[in-house]
Amino acid sequence: MKRAKPRPAAAETSGLLDRHLSFIEALRGAGLSVSLAEDLDSVAALGAVGWGDREHVRDVLAATLVKKQPQRTTFNSLFDVYFPALVGDGVRASPGNLLGTDEETNHSAGDAADAERVRDNAEALQDFRDRLAEALQSGDQQMLRQLAAEMVGRFGAMPGRGPGLSSWSSYTALQRVAPQELVDRIVEGLLGDMDDEGRLADARRLANRRVGAFTTLVEDDARRRIAEEKGPDHVADVAIRPSIDKLSFTAARRTDLEEMRRQIFPLARRLATRLTKEHHAHRRGALDFRRTVRASIATGGVPLTTHHRPKRPHRTDLVVLCDVSGSVANFAQFTLLFVFALRESFQSMRAFTFIDHVHEVTEHLQPGADPVEVLEKLAAASSYAALWGRTNYGRAFAKFEEQHLDALGPKTTLLILGDARSNYTDLEDKTLQRLVGSVRRSYWLNPEPESSWGAGDSAAKTYREIVSMVECRNLTQLQEFVHDLL
Repeated sequence: MKRAKPRPAAAETSGLLDRHLSFIEALRGAGLSVSLAEDLDSVAALGAVGWGDREHVRDVLAATLVKKQPQRTTFNSLFDVYFPALVGDGVRASPGNLLGTDEETNHSAGDAADAERVRDNAEALQDFRDRLAEALQSGDQQMLRQLAAEMVGRFGAMPGRGPGLSSWSSYTALQRVAPQELVDRIVEGLLGDMDDEGRLADARRLANRRVGAFTTLVEDDARRRIAEEKGPDHVADVAIRPSIDKLSFTAARRTDLEEMRRQIFPLARRLATRLTKEHHAHRRGALDFRRTVRASIATGGVPLTTHHRPKRPHRTDLVVLCDVSGSVANFAQFTLLFVFALRESFQSMRAFTFIDHVHEVTEHLQPGADPVEVLEKLAAASSYAALWGRTNYGRAFAKFEEQHLDALGPKTTLLILGDARSNYTDLEDKTLQRLVGSVRRSYWLNPEPESSWGAGDSAAKTYREIVSMVECRNLTQLQEFVHDLL
């Protein structure tokens, strides 16, 4: 009699399936477009390689579910939440268990108990910082992961908080340990006795990268603990940042801005390729009736072949007028940079910035310019766009009409960038009507969600009656708009 093969318990299978489905939904919620077919492909691929190796599972899911490299960071964060490498404390907080040698692990039970009772004091903090500095100097990834788990467990615990609040905080742990203050110490360890300026700069960059990577490990471990406490869906909703192409311009951090800058030109190239294909697919012009009828004589008057007039490509003259005040400066600069990357698609392009005064920045958007230098020049030029320093859309429109009306014409597309928050000043809506009336097309890109238009000092509801206003909060929406514009 054949013995039946053991099968996983129904509860385990159901739990794993539910976890996988929740993971897929979390990916979609973070901005990754995962279709049903791709979900089935991922399950089939996992059936082929198995669940034995966590990194293999990660790579298989990434290969079947992630379409763009910028989305990989968000994918990794969600994977670590739904399929964590550790549970509970992961490693004990005592130094003996962290170092992992037999001699250190066989400390007396009394010493281990004392280490557990004294979780955070000046001596414990100094000991941890010493071990962290050594690990950062050596670049030992396994040790750094263990230290990240210990750091959250020892210095990031927040017991006794009220209902609905988490018991773990990466911010608290990072503030307590302050790994950024160890950079000079790490640099000294990397350099040894060498004092060369070039080596010093390289060592400092390497030290900053390692501290940044360790900070990410600490944040990941805090999310893991919160996911155990409150469930992974809670963390996915409130703690996981969306992929870089879905991240709001106004919510971007410094590292996010650097990643956006790297993505601008690849996005522009992909869009230009897509537009070229679409234009070729629709390159036939209007029907040439006379040629079609003449050709039909050969077939007894039946027009088997139609002839069309050549389609004349139209390239618009673009004028960009953008608010560069603090609240929307990142949005304006990246939008200008993206449009600049596509400038060959326009007949001509002129760009102006304003806060309460208008300043032309077209000279900074020259072909072949380095994107980093362009952003730096645009940021520096913002000082010329301010007279008193408070955003005033009405005054900006009036000054633009007074000084730069020659930039507009019947073949011009006017593109306004800003949140339409004018500090309750005169809106000069009649002036805007005259500007819009003098151009072929006009659009307004607003980085705020449409639900906020008209709230507080927002004049969006007034301005949207004059010019077509479009919500543009991230790179994906920006790409879609520029595609429709061209």
